[in-house]
Amino acid sequence: MHAVTPELLPAEWPAPRGVHVFTTCRRGGVSRGPYASMNVGAHVGDHPEHVARNRALLRARLPGEPFWLEQVHGTVVAEPGRDLGVPVADAAVTTRPNTVLAVLTADCLPVVLAADDASAVAIVHAGWRGLSAGVIDAAVSRLSAPPDRLLAHLGPAIGPAWYEVGADVRAAFVDVDPEAATAFHDTSPGKWYADLYTLARRRLAALGVSRVHGGGHCTFTDHARFFSFRRDGITGRMATLAWIERGGR
Repeated sequence: MHAVTPELLPAEWPAPRGVHVFTTCRRGGVSRGPYASMNVGAHVGDHPEHVARNRALLRARLPGEPFWLEQVHGTVVAEPGRDLGVPVADAAVTTRPNTVLAVLTADCLPVVLAADDASAVAIVHAGWRGLSAGVIDAAVSRLSAPPDRLLAHLGPAIGPAWYEVGADVRAAFVDVDPEAATAFHDTSPGKWYADLYTLARRRLAALGVSRVHGGGHCTFTDHARFFSFRRDGITGRMATLAWIERGGR
């Protein structure tokens, strides 16, 4: 089975020395059809052998096996070494060097948090449900560094011109934070376009995390590089991965 080298998108941020972050793109794997080609999601209907091969291609670029999660749009934060197997969680934290954290997305927002001395890193799967429920808050609270010592990176997610939501989604944010209304724009009666990037930045700012980077990609419009559930329905998943390199501080 032939495969080209997986395309990887490095995080664009002033990462602390030794902290590594990238997102896989959809090119460079072996999957076919709507999953073509670098799908690493094992739960979306792709052939298991293709997913395994894609994950092996990814593993070859990493210092260790990723700590995969069973994501459910919740607020649970897992930790390698404490939680075994594939825990049901939507965020993970670690202080261990060469321990690779991972989340899968195809429109939801991947968020990476790192202490500025590279002592700890966290990764978050932030769809609207998790974001409104406090998944970023939960990850920040589990890190050993205070919020003013953290940097955040916002990975590829659906852009604000394409993420149409209903009144329930808008209310989940605006009822708690009235100024979050600035992240929603009317499209039709009872419908709004939601800006996940702005909502995440507001949440991070409220928590005291002021150094926030990224947020310049749209999974919906960039068909060549990204999977998008909202665009395609049946599709693959990208992985955003983060780790602290041993001896990298």
